[in-house]
Amino acid sequence: MSADDTFMPSRRAVLGAAAAVMGTAALPAFAQSEGSVRANISSFRMLDWQPYFTTLAKGAILVDTESRALHFWSEDQTIYRLYPTSVPVSADLTRKGRTEIIKKVVGPEWRPTPSMLERNPDWPEYIGPGPDNPLGTRALWLSWTYYRIHGTHDTRKIGRKSSNGCIGMYNEHVEELFEMAQIGTQVLLI
Repeated sequence: MSADDTFMPSRRAVLGAAAAVMGTAALPAFAQSEGSVRANISSFRMLDWQPYFTTLAKGAILVDTESRALHFWSEDQTIYRLYPTSVPVSADLTRKGRTEIIKKVVGPEWRPTPSMLERNPDWPEYIGPGPDNPLGTRALWLSWTYYRIHGTHDTRKIGRKSSNGCIGMYNEHVEELFEMAQIGTQVLLI
C-alpha cells in the first residue's frame, strides 16, 4: 500500500464491527431481564470497625448476613479484608450477636448437628477431612455450640443463603483468614 492509498474497510468488516458494538450495548439490558435468576445479592462495601467494636484487641471479624460479607481487621490496623460468604438459609438458623474464635482446625471433620440429622435423616453421621467434607480445608470454631466459619468445596454456595447456621467461605479465603485470625479474635454477626 503506498502513502497515497487510504484504508477502505470492506462492507463485511463494517457490518461485523457494528454488530459487535450493538451486541455489547444490549448485554446490560439482557442481564437485567434475567431478574428471576439472580442468586447472589452481595453488595460489598468497605466498613469501618469503630461502629461495631470498641477495640481491635486480637483482631475483629464482622459478618454481615444481609450483604453476605465477612470483614476482618487486624489488631494493629494494618490489614483489612473483605470476603464473600454463604449465610444460613433461614432466620431461625441464623445466630446473631457477639462471639469469639475458640479453636482453629486444619482439615476439619464434620458431624451434622442433631437438628440437621432430624431435618435430613439420609445424611451421614460423619465425614472426615477431604473433598467431600462440607467444612472445606479450614474451620474456625466459635464459642457458640455448632457454629463455625469454614471453607467449602462447593463454591456455588458462596453469596447465597445455603448453610445450616455456619458462615461459609471459599477455601482460599478461609485459609488466608485462618492465618490472620487467632484464638480470642472477636466476632460479631449482624
